[in-house]
Amino acid sequence: MKLVSFVIPCYRSASTISSVVAEINSAMEDLPDYGHEIVLVNDCSPDGTFSVIEGLARLDRRIIAVDLAKNFGQHAAIMAGLRHCGGDYIVCLDDDGQTPADEVGKLLSKLEEGYDVVYASYGHHKQHSFFRNFGSWLNGKMTEIMLGKPKNLSLTSYFAAQRFIIDEMLRYEHCFPYVMGLVLRSTKNICNVPVNHRQRREGSSGYTLGKLLNLWMNGFTSFSIKPLRLASYLGCLTAFIGFIYAIIIVIRYFTVHMAPMGWSSTTALLLILGGIILLVLGLVGEYVGRIFMCINASPQYVERKVVKNGREE
Repeated sequence: MKLVSFVIPCYRSASTISSVVAEINSAMEDLPDYGHEIVLVNDCSPDGTFSVIEGLARLDRRIIAVDLAKNFGQHAAIMAGLRHCGGDYIVCLDDDGQTPADEVGKLLSKLEEGYDVVYASYGHHKQHSFFRNFGSWLNGKMTEIMLGKPKNLSLTSYFAAQRFIIDEMLRYEHCFPYVMGLVLRSTKNICNVPVNHRQRREGSSGYTLGKLLNLWMNGFTSFSIKPLRLASYLGCLTAFIGFIYAIIIVIRYFTVHMAPMGWSSTTALLLILGGIILLVLGLVGEYVGRIFMCINASPQYVERKVVKNGREE
């Protein structure tokens, strides 16, 4: 019998996580060829989420509850959960009930066919807000350009993976994890399977604009040097345009005895060049800062408490 490990990062889900766990247990009863365990990771939620998942873990030995010391973000919480998994297959899903745990059989069947990773896809039926859907679309375009994601592949928070893929992902120990980037650098044998996407039962998405920007920054600075190359190309293009403009000025001066005058054009040019220089310096600084933090061994996450096998470890 194969073991399936479910990993669920939890934040502000005190009122929803119990029903998600119950749905997983019910779904796995219909899949007798698999055993299962559930790893619940509290990402320092300000409500009573950990009290709920700790209670679940003490009542059911198949459940592991992990409490992080501060809010490290969804992807760090997933990495924390993965390190506690012992399954042959690992399934990651959300804590709010929007990702249908009762359709996990679809993902597992694709893994049985030989795929390394299977992502749930929602088509045009995603029940997120316009802001969240736009962020997901933008994130998809970023992963296509920066990480080489196939255009027809949809990456979501609901996915299943083979054990060896998870082992490879866990080799990454730096402080800026990006789960999609880790998957894409480990394998190209990935597929989608369509599932339903539900309305949020209560509350709103924990992703603010700032968190989305941080997530995108993690994606393209931790797993790609294309932004640096783009900065180099931009610098070359700007220098080329400036060179051509200088030639035009010289030609106009000797042919029609005219040269551009006035401070407005000069100021505009300086502002453009200054902005490009600051942008490139900021980008380089972002890379250097992340290198500095990794060299200083900033933690990916810190666990305050773990409840496993019905007791605290």
